[in-house]
Amino acid sequence: MSPTSPTPPPRKQIHLAAHFPGVNNTTVWADPGSGSHIAFPSFAHLARTAERGLFDFFFLAEGLRLREHKGRIHDLDVVGRPESLTVLSALAAVTERLGLAATVSATFNEPYELARRLASLDHLSGGRAAWNVVTTSDAFTGENFRRGGYLDRADRYTRAAEFVATARELWDSWTADGQPRPIAHQGEHFTVRGEFTVPRSPQGHPVVIQAGDSPEGREFAASAADVIFTRHSGAEAGRAFYADVKGRLARYGRRPGDLKIMPGVTFVLGDTAAEAQEHAAEIRRRQVSPQQALLALEQVWGVDLSAYDPDGPLPDIDPDPHGELAQGRVRIADPKAVADKWRALSRAKGLSIRETVIETTGRQSFVGTAQDVAARMDAFVQTDAADGFILVPHLTPGGLDPFVDRVVPLLQERGVFRTAYSGSTLRSHLGLPEPARTGGRGGRP
Repeated sequence: MSPTSPTPPPRKQIHLAAHFPGVNNTTVWADPGSGSHIAFPSFAHLARTAERGLFDFFFLAEGLRLREHKGRIHDLDVVGRPESLTVLSALAAVTERLGLAATVSATFNEPYELARRLASLDHLSGGRAAWNVVTTSDAFTGENFRRGGYLDRADRYTRAAEFVATARELWDSWTADGQPRPIAHQGEHFTVRGEFTVPRSPQGHPVVIQAGDSPEGREFAASAADVIFTRHSGAEAGRAFYADVKGRLARYGRRPGDLKIMPGVTFVLGDTAAEAQEHAAEIRRRQVSPQQALLALEQVWGVDLSAYDPDGPLPDIDPDPHGELAQGRVRIADPKAVADKWRALSRAKGLSIRETVIETTGRQSFVGTAQDVAARMDAFVQTDAADGFILVPHLTPGGLDPFVDRVVPLLQERGVFRTAYSGSTLRSHLGLPEPARTGGRGGRP
């Protein structure tokens, strides 16, 4: 480089998190190498592996009702999982630096009670708590709660926004010299009066994560979240999402670095590219069994398709015109449009029912040698398709070990991943400042 050459910009650092596998078609829970999904040693193993790999945080999803099909609990997924904040409180005792992120619904909880539990975890863990804010979309789940039913989409996000703002009021309600101050919140969804029982926590506010790609979710994340957990089919879609969400921050007085974008991804490693591709294909076939393929098909067509051969062609009948493609019991897409899209793909590539479901339901995956995966992840981040990744291994609890042993050292060699924790809190790992005190007024300063 000549003396007049411009100094190249520093390479972006990659953020990494570990998702404990659960009820999804990523987990191969029947694999002989898969352990318990509810015993504490499984959670401890994955968390310790993530901390050994210097990850930012450990991520737990949530389920408020067992999944059903045709009125029956089906056994094609993991059945049963414990409450997230309870598990993370136990993990705080067996880890030292790893962030601890819990998914908790803003639809079926109350701000005072949840803010108290999250602030308590932040204290107990020395500043490592995070809250993945989700809304619950269906009466199917609501039947387990006193209020029952569900909220319309717009109301769910209105309630969630007020929920987060109210939690921030509570977290900010103690003075700098450690004295509680009363708050008096009166909003559309919540009324909270009195003093908060927990002093300001080590991070000020636990890290707030938002999951979801909808327009409402993007706007909510831009206004209130520190991290957004999303999914993309590739780098091009990732860059479009990244630019869209980062572009929304300015109208809330925020900078691009104030929100980290981390898609959920899977990975498969091999000693050669061909070996990795072969292994990945085998994993996908185990993730989507013949029974799971028919289940996915019935959720689109809305009728019994059990007589169809999963290795045969897609049905030539149209979906039930009165049916709905639903999440729980809420219509989320036009079944006919989805069926037409699947048929077109099947015809173009000569795919069977099972092969079509495999191709249309997978997550973004990094498949290759450790060198290939490290290089692709680096390129993904350096070209602003993401700030990092939430890794979803297909095996519990040992599925993350190969990544930490083989890919993390290569990311460190490329100078894009830490070689040691520089701070003790999750905010320090993510490069996020501690929120300024607002004097209990809520919202962002």
